[in-house]
Amino acid sequence: MADFYPAGDDQARLRWVIIDALRRYGTDSGRIGHAFAELHQLQPADLRALVAIMSAEGNGTPLTAGQLREQLGLSSGGASLVIDRLEQAGHIRRARDHPADNRVVHLRYTDQGKATGLAFFGSLGDRAHAILDGFTADELQVIARFITAMADSARQHVRELEARLPGMGPAVPEEAAARPSSGSVAAQMIPGTLADTGRGRAA
Repeated sequence: MADFYPAGDDQARLRWVIIDALRRYGTDSGRIGHAFAELHQLQPADLRALVAIMSAEGNGTPLTAGQLREQLGLSSGGASLVIDRLEQAGHIRRARDHPADNRVVHLRYTDQGKATGLAFFGSLGDRAHAILDGFTADELQVIARFITAMADSARQHVRELEARLPGMGPAVPEEAAARPSSGSVAAQMIPGTLADTGRGRAA
């Protein structure tokens, strides 16, 4: 196992700088998400769900309740609580719009949900694009490959940790839908459709 702190050479130090920057980004992203959720009277889990629903729809792959449950790491009951709260608040709607199977129910964001998402991601998207504008196309390809691999690795690590929880599978109980989460919300937006939406708003 590698030492926690880098020892000596420049490459080790550079790796540490990258890893520490990811840590700081994750910490501050979580704080942003919690602050925004509180300002808009949302549970942190509700904001995470709205972000996931908007991102999936923006990518052309709208989520079902089961897919949202898996993304958030909730039980079926916990996911239902979150979805019901968002629907009652007017942020999302349920839609039977699958082209081949009317039994499939997709989760779609409403105009109100979009406005809430833009309020959260507008300035963050502007900041992200201002930074990305400083890199070449080739550099962006490397960044995209790196950040995608890191996100996939983190998701796998989460699943492995959750599988070790006593008496629980990968999903957490319903109570998690009503308590603060340590997960980062803002970290879900770079790179992504919502950041693009933020740039469009600012233009």
